[in-house]
Amino acid sequence: MSDKQNFFKRHSRILFKFVAAFLLIVIIVLISCNLWIIRSTKSRIFNDAAKIEARTVGLVLGTSKLNRYGKSNIFFKYRIESALLLFKSGKIKHIIVSGDNSKTYYDETTDMHDALVDGGIPDSCITLDFAGFRTLDSVVRCLKIFGQTDIIIISQEFHNQRALFIAEYYKMNALAFSTKDVPASYSIRTSIREYFAKCKAVLDLYVLHKEPHFLGEEVKINIQ
Repeated sequence: MSDKQNFFKRHSRILFKFVAAFLLIVIIVLISCNLWIIRSTKSRIFNDAAKIEARTVGLVLGTSKLNRYGKSNIFFKYRIESALLLFKSGKIKHIIVSGDNSKTYYDETTDMHDALVDGGIPDSCITLDFAGFRTLDSVVRCLKIFGQTDIIIISQEFHNQRALFIAEYYKMNALAFSTKDVPASYSIRTSIREYFAKCKAVLDLYVLHKEPHFLGEEVKINIQ
């Protein structure tokens, strides 16, 4: 074997070891962040309306009304159903719907509002937050713009874990209500994305110290 071949072989081994070590570190970080978030929020997540402590305000986290195939999105459907259940059972008196309204003809917030009104909730009991572009934005704006600390976050369990983690970082007295489970075959892509999103939440809070895209003046909620 020539000196040139030995050189490339030796350096290929070094590169392989470097890549393997890097991937191992990434895996360890991903698993650690997910376990941290899941374990630290477990005691504050409920799926039985009778067992969750009442709060004045519920925060419904945004998602699209339709899925990428143009059909009804059951993530959206289940969140609306859960918000209606909590409101009608007296667990919450007011609802903040926080979603993305950054694109033309895409308005998560209004869609959630309309679905709740159709379900029997008075318009006066709903506050719209059009700048909930990310989970962090929705939670932090609930605190800093709408002045709410004692809330029930409403979403799927995997999403609630991350939202509660953010709320606890900001010293909010939050609970979470998880919707019905979404079939695994329907949510596998979301589940994979969420695994990385939890790691990013830790990075955003403890390393990058991210703030919402938009804050602004405080908005007083008229709770009846």
